Amino acid sequence: MFFKDVIGQTEVKQHLAEMVQLNRLSHALLFLGKQGSGALPLALAFGQFLVCEKVNGKSTSNQQGPSLFGFDEPVEPMNTSPTLTDACGECPACTKAWQMVHPDIHFSYPVISKKSGDKPKSTDFISDWREFIQQSPYGNVYDWLQFIGAENKQGNITAEECNDIIRQLSLKSFESEYKILLMWMPEYLGKEGNKLLKLIEEPPANTLFILVAESEEQILPTILSRTQLVKVPLLENVEVEQALIERNNTPPEQARLVAGIAQGNYHEALQLLQHSEEDWLSLLREWMNVTLKENQLGQVKWVEEAAKLGREKQKQFLRYYNHLLEQCVRLRILGPQNLSLSEPEKDFAARLNKVASVTQQQAIITELDKAAYYVERNANAKILFHALTIKMLHIIKDKVLVSVV
Repeated sequence: MFFKDVIGQTEVKQHLAEMVQLNRLSHALLFLGKQGSGALPLALAFGQFLVCEKVNGKSTSNQQGPSLFGFDEPVEPMNTSPTLTDACGECPACTKAWQMVHPDIHFSYPVISKKSGDKPKSTDFISDWREFIQQSPYGNVYDWLQFIGAENKQGNITAEECNDIIRQLSLKSFESEYKILLMWMPEYLGKEGNKLLKLIEEPPANTLFILVAESEEQILPTILSRTQLVKVPLLENVEVEQALIERNNTPPEQARLVAGIAQGNYHEALQLLQHSEEDWLSLLREWMNVTLKENQLGQVKWVEEAAKLGREKQKQFLRYYNHLLEQCVRLRILGPQNLSLSEPEKDFAARLNKVASVTQQQAIITELDKAAYYVERNANAKILFHALTIKMLHIIKDKVLVSVV
């Protein structure tokens, strides 16, 4: 993968290139970025950048064998310019890195046991990994685990995997100056991760660890303290919008609306497009009405319908409601112009502003964020949405009930 294939992140790309050019590369880097920011594609591009023969000045394409006349022909100097900011894509190393078959780039990621008693390693799933990255470079760990048939199984980076990493990195590099381990989601390392501490702290020469994570708090502190942090921010809405238009052939108006809801998360934007046929506004209008009118039978019926949506659609719905509430605040301050909403949504937002104040809307947003967090962790959907309905009513019950039909 190339830096140019990574959406946005111009400053981070420049920083990474300068680290190599100025010889300030740490032996252990932590790419920390929320889901959909592109931390994994960025790490993959950086790995290819490091092994590229033109970047590190070891290209042999212009070198010739001994002269037939008994002396060496002059060799044209290679391009070692420090201005290179991306892999060349032409040398053999780039070709192998792009196909994820370079012998000096190793991968580690959460895996599952195929049968009881298995001790799975990342190498057991390497073909699936290559296919997954080609199809979904911005995919999340849930997508990956479903891709390998995990269903309800939990992914892990096992002790057996740690032993295999130690074995791989103890060998000499085959082709490149660097031996690289790219570990995706080190949050899935349990106490077994302590096996890697000595290797991370005192690695063999030219060995580089690239950890790609979403949550700093869930990484083993002993590993975290041994890495140099590279923060990967969420994308700008305009970058998501442009990527949807150019990469996904999304109509500009739809791309603008989706980018506004996704809020810098390209993965979320793609998920929203996938479920774009869903009428979230009607579902939300129904929920608000049965809640505000304290129609308990209607609430039970609505919760049952919401529970049938499935985890991904439930997350999309909560994100959609969250976005509408944020637009409600903008509507109060800026008026109806320049809002990333359709006309029916603007009308609904205006009605929401009559129902709840800014403080109350912010309280609902907090509850929606918590609900999305629990949905991600397989909470019981009926209990969750019923509790959320009660909380939402309590937040706004002191207001005059206004129908949002």
